This record gives sequence, C-alpha cells and structure tokens, in this order.
Amino acid sequence: MKRILATALVISAASLVVAQTTPAPAVPPVATDVTTSDIQQFIDALPRDVVSDRPIRVVDVTGDYRIGVFGVFRPVTTPGDANLHEVDTTEIYYMLKGNATLVTGGTLIDPYRPETSTISLRGRGIEGGTSRRISPGDVVIIPGHTPHWWSNLESDIEYLIFRPDPDKRLSLR
Repeated sequence: MKRILATALVISAASLVVAQTTPAPAVPPVATDVTTSDIQQFIDALPRDVVSDRPIRVVDVTGDYRIGVFGVFRPVTTPGDANLHEVDTTEIYYMLKGNATLVTGGTLIDPYRPETSTISLRGRGIEGGTSRRISPGDVVIIPGHTPHWWSNLESDIEYLIFRPDPDKRLSLR
C-alpha cells in the first residue's frame, strides 16, 4: 500500500511539472516597464475632484490574455459606492498613499446597474463582508464577482490596480 501511494505521489508530481510547462511563443515576448516615475507622474496628473481609475499601461502577455496597470486617485470627499464586477477579471490593489477601510465580500445594499456599465453593479454599501484597514504597501486581491467598497477614507488615497484580463476586454495602451 505504501509503495502504491508513493508511486501515485510521484506520478502526480510529474504530471504537475508537465502540466506547468508550455511551449515558447514563436515570437519571443518582451517585458514592459512601468517605472516609479511613470506611476507618480501619471497619478499626479489625475483630476483631484473625482475618483479616477485610469490605465497607465495595458499589454498582451503570453497565455493569450492581457494585463493592465491602472493608477487610481480617490479624494477623501468622494468615497464612492460599492462595486461588483460581473467578470472573471481579478483586481489586485497596491496602496501607495493614504489610509482607508476596504470591505470585500458580503452583499451589495440596494444594487443598481450604472448607465455607463454593462459589466458592473453598484450599491450604496455592503452588508456583511470582511472589513480591513489598508495602508501604504498593503496588497489586496479581489477576485471577479466579489463585492468591494471603500467604506471609510481617512485621507485622499492613491493606489495601483493590476488587472489580469483573460477576456481581453481591456484596450491595449
């Protein structure tokens, strides 16, 4: 029995190694730089009186999908509604400046579809969910279809959002 179990584990491990390798693309991919200077110049140029969530760079990557790097400025006076994106795109938040409370999960309160969106629902808040204080250097991974909401801003906040886009909805930039 031990020998069968050991053999099964070796075969499983070998399968994982084989499954993780992929053939190289015909044209070698190139890396894309987004420097600290690029990021800060971009965020400094965003409007200061509204929530701004705009692409710094969106590129095609191997594996037939795109990834976007977005810069966000959110003024303390405009916390905004809760969001639920009805797509598989995961959002990865990286806080640059400021402190705020982020709620994820739970249920949207009074959900509605904004006129400008076909893929998102909004709500005036979230019932339930997990609340956490976010500070510079913190990272939060928010899977698609997960409600999220900045419930309290202690100051203006600046952050990056990395969006892996398996559906290629993001425009190249």
